Amino acid sequence: MRSRRETITVADGGFDMHLWVPDQGSGPGLLVLQEIFGVGPYIRKVAEDLAGRGYVVGAPDLFWRLQPNWAADHDDEGLTRSLDLAARFDFETGVADSAAALDTLSRLPEVSGGTGVLGFCLGGSLAYALAAQADPAAVVSFYGSAVPDSLGLMDQIAAPIQFQFGGQDPYIPRDQVTRVQEAAAGRDGMEVHVQEAAGHAFHNFEAPRFHHPAAEEAGWRLAVEFLSRHLPAGVRS
Repeated sequence: MRSRRETITVADGGFDMHLWVPDQGSGPGLLVLQEIFGVGPYIRKVAEDLAGRGYVVGAPDLFWRLQPNWAADHDDEGLTRSLDLAARFDFETGVADSAAALDTLSRLPEVSGGTGVLGFCLGGSLAYALAAQADPAAVVSFYGSAVPDSLGLMDQIAAPIQFQFGGQDPYIPRDQVTRVQEAAAGRDGMEVHVQEAAGHAFHNFEAPRFHHPAAEEAGWRLAVEFLSRHLPAGVRS
């Protein structure tokens, strides 16, 4: 696969979007929205996995106004500094930046067959909010902490969307996850999956404090299968 950076231009400046193009040179677009650790080794490996499956993957640098090209280590210091950035991050501006990145991704010559969004943690919340404003072909939201308190947005979402949570998540208590399940029940194109034994950020294989291998495997299989139904890339790897 090939990789490069694109510049996303918005009213008050510009920021990087890291891009991965599959070996076949084209495919559906998939916007991957970062967790608080930034576009670091974890997000890059996720992007490479998805590009290997045939997607043109874009990962925008959403902390650019606070700390351009932020990529923290998954240790105590990295977590503390990332939480500080997240506390100063303006969510609505982040949604607007994500929308600009999605628009840029959709217009790239390598992108064909639609575009989707996948986000982790902070990015899971952003993906959910973005789905209420844009019209992606598919959305996957991993443990977005803003989801339970903004269930009204579901009425504005037409895209197929998959939510994933950990049943032992201290940041998103199980009763809040139940509220999401109840709100999504019966809605076409919406599904909620809970890895009951896992906590927050269970998919993050770069963060030993969070990673839950069995939940990572099960959750990723569900995400990939969901994308293959709603945003097929035609490549298996």
